Amino acid sequence: MGDAVELEVAGRTVRLSSPDKVFFPERGYTKLDVARYYAAVAPGILRALRDRPTTLQRYPDGIEGEWFYQKRAPKGMPDWIPTAHITFPSGRSADEMCPTEEAAVVWAAQYGTLVFHPWPVRRTDVDHPDELRIDLDPQPGTDYDDAARAAHELRAVLDEYGLRGWPKTSGGRGLHVFVPIEPRWTFTQVRRAAIAVGREMERRMPEKVTIKWWKEERGERIFIDYNQTARDRTIASAYSVRPRAHAPVSAPLRWDEVGVAHPEDFDITTMPGRFAELGDVHADMDEHAFSLEPLLELARRDEQDHGLGDLPYPPEYPKMPGEPSRVQPSRARKPKPSAS
Repeated sequence: MGDAVELEVAGRTVRLSSPDKVFFPERGYTKLDVARYYAAVAPGILRALRDRPTTLQRYPDGIEGEWFYQKRAPKGMPDWIPTAHITFPSGRSADEMCPTEEAAVVWAAQYGTLVFHPWPVRRTDVDHPDELRIDLDPQPGTDYDDAARAAHELRAVLDEYGLRGWPKTSGGRGLHVFVPIEPRWTFTQVRRAAIAVGREMERRMPEKVTIKWWKEERGERIFIDYNQTARDRTIASAYSVRPRAHAPVSAPLRWDEVGVAHPEDFDITTMPGRFAELGDVHADMDEHAFSLEPLLELARRDEQDHGLGDLPYPPEYPKMPGEPSRVQPSRARKPKPSAS
């Protein structure tokens, strides 16, 4: 696997063992290639991760080996990487790493981390998200171009309610739009705002967009996955490497690139050049913090005027107040016909 190497990253020395271990067999990309990629885009991914509790998606033997999510801070983590104590819906808790330096990202790559999953909170306040994250997920029969069309309509919706989003590719077929918000609302309230956005999108693009939780009801539409805003649900960060054969990455985009650039344009070999030329195109996100009140007012109107309340949580979550049945519609008991 080759002798260990040392990488200099923003004033820190990070040791990389087995640098020649192949992580992406189809392209021959190695652990060292991944570490060098993260060093090249370090200012950008640190912007996405800074002070956020972060789950690591690790592939110690490459994408064809076993993998796992590491929620608790790894043993032996350097003392210059801080942690935050977070609580899961189950009531259990853990200390997660919170990158504050560029070298922390390369250090995680040493342990086979490909994908970084930051919480939408900062370590100073882990109960109040400072990002509303909207996941546009293409369902069977739809593709990235469909997600891009939905994203432009989403941009218009956000603008009408006084918010601005920053788009990025998921690294797969979908798109993510992140909205920086004031850290004043709970996870439950942020999720409620995401549902309101999804319902407004359904009204505007009923044949193209859905917020239906059950797959059997979604059809060939873009699913707005509102549950990605629930506590302990995370989305791959900007610049994260995705575990697919060609080593794609989640690419921050300008709005004029949405629908023009495509996910296959961005991988660990092409993104460093783009970053060197353009820098982090989402660098100004942290300069903004929008109010959720307009979306929460929309949610209140949906409930009062149309009877549209909460939607199902994922199955592993405890039952929530006001939540409807989690029974798949096709398996729900049909009411017995009344006797004549």
